Amino acid sequence: MALSRTGGGPNPPGRLRRDAQRNRDLLLATARTLFADHGLDVPLDQIAKEAGVGNATLYRHFPTREALIGEVFADAAHLLDEAGAEALATEDAWSAIEHYFARIFELVAADRGINDLVTQAIPTVPGMTGISRRNAATVGALVARAQEQGTMRADVVTMDLLFMLGPLCRALPAAVDLRPDLWRRHLALLLDGFRTRAAHPLPVPPIGEEHLDRMFADLWEADGPGTA
Repeated sequence: MALSRTGGGPNPPGRLRRDAQRNRDLLLATARTLFADHGLDVPLDQIAKEAGVGNATLYRHFPTREALIGEVFADAAHLLDEAGAEALATEDAWSAIEHYFARIFELVAADRGINDLVTQAIPTVPGMTGISRRNAATVGALVARAQEQGTMRADVVTMDLLFMLGPLCRALPAAVDLRPDLWRRHLALLLDGFRTRAAHPLPVPPIGEEHLDRMFADLWEADGPGTA
């Protein structure tokens, strides 16, 4: 005997799929807003509560915090890749460097979650290693081209830029609270130190990429996200 649609029988499979997708979309939208306002350490139970679902539903869709972060910021990864491609297609390397970092700073100044993602180098977030490597490759190509064009001092390497720009990015939330565009002044000051005309002998050698990753990973472990 067929079960009545108004009785106690199970919902049709299509309805279950729609409900599951709705819950997933609610969780992603809520997490995106909370991460943008407060950073990646927002408690997961707060995300579930504000999305109007239970903790079990959240963990069913996103078993770990890192899985949720990876989904929330997939679009940001695409934006960073687009910015990199645009920079590499620009003939004048110095102009490309300025516009590339300005685009990154615009993103991290507007979203504390992206700021955490970019500056804390969380290797367990899906796609994070690829983002870091593509960014380093883009900056490396631009540095080499600028040095060939004579606009960047010859004694700096990619890690010099990434090492110095990371802390500046990290300071942006406080700077944005003072004035939304204040970061433009300090980015310009920092980049000017890499220009050929500003060159003075550097006292010690640069670090390698593995040291930069370890430094930001240590910061993440020390200031890591809160538990659910």
